[in-house]
Amino acid sequence: MRIDKFLKVSRILKRRTVAQEACSEEKVMINGKAVKPSTAVKIGDVVEILYASGNLKFRIVNIKETVKKEEASSLYEVVL
Repeated sequence: MRIDKFLKVSRILKRRTVAQEACSEEKVMINGKAVKPSTAVKIGDVVEILYASGNLKFRIVNIKETVKKEEASSLYEVVL
């Protein structure tokens, strides 16, 4: 699955276009490297999103095409 789609499906970012913009501006990193919106993710990847107010680092636990709102947080676990 593409990183921009994963961020939308997991509801980490609200819309796919927002995820694409974040990737294009090098604010999304997978395993320490800045990525493009089309970069594929796999289970076990550590993703970091750089926000103006801080950053969010999480590990991908599961990948699904669609999930319900309540199940979205089961796709990742936050890494401190």
